[in-house]
This record gives sequence, C-alpha cells and structure tokens, in this order.
Amino acid sequence: MLTAISPIDGRYRDKAEILADYFSEYALIKYRVLIEVQYFLALCDWPLPQLKDFPEPKKDELIRLCNAFSLEDAEKVKNIEKVTNHDVKAVEYFLKEIFDQLGLSPYKEFLHFGLTSQDINNTAIPLSLKHALDWVMIPELDNLTSHLHTLALGWMDIPMLARTHGQPASPTILGKEFEVFVARLKEQLQQLQSVSIKAKFGGATGNFNAHYVAYPDVDWHAFARQFVEDTLGLSRAYPTTQIEHYDNLAALFQAMKRINTVLIDFCRDVWTYISMDYFRQKTVKGEIGSSAMPHKVNPIDFENAEGNLGLANAIFTHLADKLPVSRLQRDLTDSTVLRSIGTPIAHTLIAFKSIEKGLGKLLLNEGKLRADLENNWMVVAEAIQSILRREAYEQPYEALKDLTRGKEQVRKEDIHRFIDDLEVRPELKEELKRVSPENYIGRVG
Repeated sequence: MLTAISPIDGRYRDKAEILADYFSEYALIKYRVLIEVQYFLALCDWPLPQLKDFPEPKKDELIRLCNAFSLEDAEKVKNIEKVTNHDVKAVEYFLKEIFDQLGLSPYKEFLHFGLTSQDINNTAIPLSLKHALDWVMIPELDNLTSHLHTLALGWMDIPMLARTHGQPASPTILGKEFEVFVARLKEQLQQLQSVSIKAKFGGATGNFNAHYVAYPDVDWHAFARQFVEDTLGLSRAYPTTQIEHYDNLAALFQAMKRINTVLIDFCRDVWTYISMDYFRQKTVKGEIGSSAMPHKVNPIDFENAEGNLGLANAIFTHLADKLPVSRLQRDLTDSTVLRSIGTPIAHTLIAFKSIEKGLGKLLLNEGKLRADLENNWMVVAEAIQSILRREAYEQPYEALKDLTRGKEQVRKEDIHRFIDDLEVRPELKEELKRVSPENYIGRVG
C-alpha cells in the first residue's frame, strides 16, 4: 500500500499481514464481541432467574456470530461509535441490535451486565495477544531456531578461528557457535512461555460492586475465575483496580525484547562472518546489490532484521515501562498504548522472516576458514604452554608470550622451531607438534 504511513502496512505488509487477525482495529472489535458473547453465555450457566430459560439453540447462533464476524460487521460497530464516541459501548449496542433481530430482546440487558469497558479490553487484548503468540510468533521462532540448529549440526566438524576482542583466539567450531544462539533462544523462549497472561474481570473498580448489589447471593469472584481461566484460557488478576496491573504484560514484553536482543547479536555475528568471507551469499537473478557497484551482494536480510529488532525493542521498552503505571484506580494512558502492541510484534515477525531468508542464502566458504587458521598459528600457544605446564616446565606462559604476543604473523615453522629448541624429551616434542590450529578445537559436550 503506497499510501500507508507505517512500513508494517506498506512495504512489509506481506510479511506481517497475518497479525492483522490479532492486532488490527477489526481484530480488536472482533475480540470484544467474542468476550461480550462469551460473558453473556457464561451468565446463562449461573443461577440468574432471568436467564434460566434462554433458548439453547440461540447459544449456537451467538457462537456462529462470533466466528463469522466480518469486516462489514466491524464497520457497523464503527458507525455506532460515531454516535456513542465510545468504542466498547458501540460493541454492546451492536450486539443488542443482533439480539433484537434474533428475537432475544428480553435478554439483551444482560449484555455487558455490571461490567466496565476494561473488563472487556483487559480480557480481549490479552486473549488476542495469547493467540498471536501461540499461533504465529512462537511457531515462527521455533522454525527459526530449528533452522539454526540444523545448520549448527551440519557444521559441527568445521574448525574456525575464534576472535575475542576482535583478535585471533583459540579456535572453535562453526557449528557450536551457531548452537550457542540456539541454546540462548530456547532459554529465552522458555522464560517467555513461563509468563502467565493475566486478565482483569471485576467491574468498575475491581470489586464487582454492580454484580453484588443486584445479586448479593452469587459468588461473583468464583464466576470470574471460571470465566477467565476455564472459558478464556487466561489467568485472572486479583485484586485489581479498574484495570489489570500489566506487570505480567511488562514481563512478557521484556522477555520478547531479550529474544530480539539475542537475535540482534546473531545478526551482527553473521554479518561479520560474511564481511570476513567465511560465508558467501546465493545470488538471485535480476537482483541488484548496489546502484553503483555491480559486484555487491550485501547482507541485507541480516541488516533488515537488525533494524526491525531494534525498532521492536524500543517500543517493547516503552510498553514495559509505561503500562504498569496508572494514576489511582485508572487513567486513560494505557488505552492508546495498548492499541500499539501489535507494532513491535509485527517488527519482530518481519525480522524473523528476514533472518530465515538470510540463512537460506548462506554459502559456507570453508577454504577461507582454513586459510585464516593456517595464517594464525599463534593461537596454539595456549595449547603448548598448557602441555608444558602439565610437564612442570619452567615459565611456559612467559616463553610463549615472548614468541607470539604482538607479532604480525606467526607461522607453523616458527612454532615448530620453538618446539625443537625446547629442552624436553623427544616424545613430548612430537606431542606438541601434533597440535595445529585446525585440531586445537576442544570438544562439544
């Protein structure tokens, strides 16, 4: 869409469009309708004399209404809102019209009975978020993590020069370095999934005032627990003010931010490996890497992902910092902020897809990895001094430091000449000479 203000709904629409089912204005209205209907049906199952004869077949019709809720239906709600200037009340009036059409007028005043808007918003929004995570984001992250794991397994026998502080260091294994990110992502995903998604349900200030004044003998807190936890599959927050505290929502956004931070780290590492020529990238016929330099094949997918992850994290930070703070029993600052939770999630999804695309382009340049190892024999100094320590050789670290530290290049011949000059038994010299940058890689547990 060339007129879209946000790139989520413009340039990247095809990558994030699936999230419209959870975070668009249409989705919010649909989830509100679902909550209102499910609440009404839950009331029908409790000992309220006015609802005891509600016709069973009509319950199925109401469920079908929720499942078939359309853009046209959402437009009707928006037209009502133009009059009410209240989005949740517009949903209530829309449903009352439906009740009139279905011949259910005697029951319609039990729509939104005793509720405040936040009983709807603080259940609809967490439910839509839960569905987006369970059905889109977590499966997408699982796919990405599995892809990384597959690559890691395929490269578990590829030695690679490590770099600490950007300088040559003890060699490592390419596959293990990728598996580090697999382990990190799995750990952070586990923490994300451990955060319960809370929902507030308790009337205007959280005490069920209206419910108890009308039906003082009904256990409304038991009703709320059953409705929120059994019907909706969320976790009821209690006690609350008019709104949910959002502490767990903040924890969830912080968990998502940590996942994104791990992926930023990954993108920068892969970008660096590409710049070092450890990886080349598949070319696509017709694609252009630079408007001026025909040879360029840029790591654009990892750069795109890094940028989107950074944007997402900036917004996640604001959400986590702002949402738990509300004046007294409620102010309105949470309302506009909650409408934006789809934005960082969309940027995150775009990043996931970009990383997947980038991984699919990687071509291992094993020759370059081996050449770097061969040109950096100084990294076996640690191995040699460790063996000499075992043999109680005097000041082995210092001897290797004089040989290697700060030298522009140390070759195999330099290392072997040093070994030949050592006053140690011949079989120890042979053991030392068997160490090379390619085999000094430790073991993967």
